[in-house]
Amino acid sequence: MGIYQSYGLKQVINASGKMTALGASAVHPSVAQAMGEAAMDYVEIAELMKAAGRKIADATGAEDGCPTSGAAAGIAIAVAAVIAGRSLRLIEQLPDSEGLRNQIVIQKGHAVHFGASVRQMIALGGGKVVEAGHANHVEEAHLREAIGDRTAALLYVKSHHAVQKGMQPLETMIALGREYGLPVIVDAAAEEDLRVYIAKGADAVIYSGGKAIGGPTSGFVCGKAELMEACRAQYKGIGRAMKVGKEAIVGLLAALERYESASGDAGEQLRLVERLVAAINELPGLHAAVVQDEAGRAIYRAQVKVDERTAGMTSQELIRLLEAGDPAIFTRNHYANTGVIAFDPRPLRPGQEAIIAARLREIWTNRK
Repeated sequence: MGIYQSYGLKQVINASGKMTALGASAVHPSVAQAMGEAAMDYVEIAELMKAAGRKIADATGAEDGCPTSGAAAGIAIAVAAVIAGRSLRLIEQLPDSEGLRNQIVIQKGHAVHFGASVRQMIALGGGKVVEAGHANHVEEAHLREAIGDRTAALLYVKSHHAVQKGMQPLETMIALGREYGLPVIVDAAAEEDLRVYIAKGADAVIYSGGKAIGGPTSGFVCGKAELMEACRAQYKGIGRAMKVGKEAIVGLLAALERYESASGDAGEQLRLVERLVAAINELPGLHAAVVQDEAGRAIYRAQVKVDERTAGMTSQELIRLLEAGDPAIFTRNHYANTGVIAFDPRPLRPGQEAIIAARLREIWTNRK
């Protein structure tokens, strides 16, 4: 019996991805051990934050870093930092930013909902959102015309949630930031490359610790040293409500160390997906294929199209049946309204792909 089952909860097989709603990542035993040791001792938090910043800088190529309770908190803290800097008076005033340079320019197709609203995270840091262009079309001129005397920063969202066509690339945002003397913040929460956006010239980049890195629920901002000092200073203000504990910081650092040294086995993940696709294609009404992540990451999933007439059920009905079982199987459902679901191999534990295939066969055997 697992820890969650001891509290009366069903076992979960996560084939959805490293989703916050399912607990993000299952950490490696070495990360869990580091967190346990941290939980059983004391440390001066301000010094731990600085030490963590140095480790984050080493892992990302940035000048410094600031741990956070998650990527969403990282957005709020980074926005607060560009508005208030290290001024204690302004830090304590936020999120009330009346009269300050507080406008954050974002492309309209990047003002997404990721489980919460990017706009709301900006607002928590005192930012006033200025959306440039249209949901599927942004020109450089739209961005230029959105920049004004009260602009505090430009925010670029790199995510599968964001519109993937018609947006201006990060390079355009960085060039405009340099031209207008504005910091460029990149929300790269679930991205796998920890160095690319700093190398491209971003001033602050936000990552989740519990997504690609495989750490506990946590996150960090990395970037220019002065801006990272301002990020840490926000813990005397809005950051206090989203403070990150010693256990999560140490777990994040342990996960970062593993992430840097791990070579990974994308080939094994692909082979797992191919096996699952083959098993699914044996079931009438399901058409499975291997597809790459929509945001271009080196992630491959089993995408399944449900033929309602032949299958005798909709994709939504199949999702409900999978989630109602014990163990409950959660799929990736962003396109379920079009009859498409997907299985993500990354969170699966050894042998769980066979359980998924068996559960699908059971559903097909019992369907009317």
